[in-house]
Amino acid sequence: MTHKEKILTGCKELFSRYGIKNITMDEIAKQLGISKKTIYQEFPDKDSVVHSLMMADLEIRQREFEEIYNNSENVVDEVFTIMKKMTEIFSTCNPVMYYDLQKYYPKTWKVFSDFKQKFILNRVEQSIEKGKKDGLVRQDINTRILSLLRIEEITMAMSGQVFPHDKFNMLEVQLALTEHFLYGICTLKGHKLVNKYKKINEDE
Repeated sequence: MTHKEKILTGCKELFSRYGIKNITMDEIAKQLGISKKTIYQEFPDKDSVVHSLMMADLEIRQREFEEIYNNSENVVDEVFTIMKKMTEIFSTCNPVMYYDLQKYYPKTWKVFSDFKQKFILNRVEQSIEKGKKDGLVRQDINTRILSLLRIEEITMAMSGQVFPHDKFNMLEVQLALTEHFLYGICTLKGHKLVNKYKKINEDE
């Protein structure tokens, strides 16, 4: 592992545990057992560390989500698989990290926002249209509007404004909103499939 990779790996662990704002370059150096000089040889400042981490993480997420989209049997299977992936991501991440990103690192937050508005939005639209063809998603819904709604739900849960992180578990909020969205767009056939995935027996 190179110095740069070691620094990014260590910072990701620290930021995920304690948030970004509370971690200084001195603490990073101490935690990694290297000098600040070594860190500054790779990164001019903490902002560049945060930005590099986001770029690397989004590249990984894009590959993971594309694999899910390409290999899922249907839109319901896809959503539940993504929910499992979200559980993995948020279970090891302090929600304060997202608050810090939005408030103190606007350049990096914009990269994340652009990722949502382009890649994720496009994938949500494709999934809804495929769901319509499969008879799992209602034909009467406006794909664009509902896709944008889904993006806003993700953002709302992360921001902590509607669901404060000290009162709500971000993972539980994300999963609840995702499930609500899925029930809202699905047909009766889709509902039955959702219930099957949730192991629920329910008379419709």
